[in-house]
Amino acid sequence: MSDFDFDTMSLDELKRLKRDLDKAIANFDERRKSEARRDLEEKAREYGFSLSELAGAKTTKRGTVAPKYRNPGNPEQVWTGRGRQPTWFREAIVAGTEPDDLKI
Repeated sequence: MSDFDFDTMSLDELKRLKRDLDKAIANFDERRKSEARRDLEEKAREYGFSLSELAGAKTTKRGTVAPKYRNPGNPEQVWTGRGRQPTWFREAIVAGTEPDDLKI
């Protein structure tokens, strides 16, 4: 390990050294986490499980949702009723159309 004389280093050199140290520490932590995860996954496989099963992680896959509304001006435009309202839906509501009138 080399010795650093911090008193003779410029501010830019000190900042660069700090930035390099922060990167090295972060990389070290990531390498250790990766190594630990690999070891744990191997041990879990020995018992016939996956690590996520043992950790209690719930993996829920959401299926596709059928469209609920259709744009009467362009039947290819549909919306499930989830998430952000499409522009055509909002414009139809502002124009006085009832949401039930747009249902498929």
